[in-house]
Amino acid sequence: MVTKPKRRTHARGSAADAGKAAGPAVERVQTGVRMEKRLVKVLKALAELKDLSLGDLLEGIVLHAFDGKAPFSPETLRQIAELKRIYGLELGSSASHRMVEARP
Repeated sequence: MVTKPKRRTHARGSAADAGKAAGPAVERVQTGVRMEKRLVKVLKALAELKDLSLGDLLEGIVLHAFDGKAPFSPETLRQIAELKRIYGLELGSSASHRMVEARP
């Protein structure tokens, strides 16, 4: 069963964050990427579980991958497996770069 962790007690970027050490300043851009429907559902659900925006989750995954590091703990991998089951996502890394658009 997927269990949701406790929510943070403050919003991102709020005055409560002002006293914390700042991370690197970045400029974000809006992107319009197309992704497999069930994959997006799993990512959105995982972002919600982790109290992150979808963009923050994707940035973290990519930055870990660029460093050759695994982005998820064993517990998070269990949560992902459950979300994949819930949303019917059977694709794995072997499907990468081989998917084709389904015809309507």
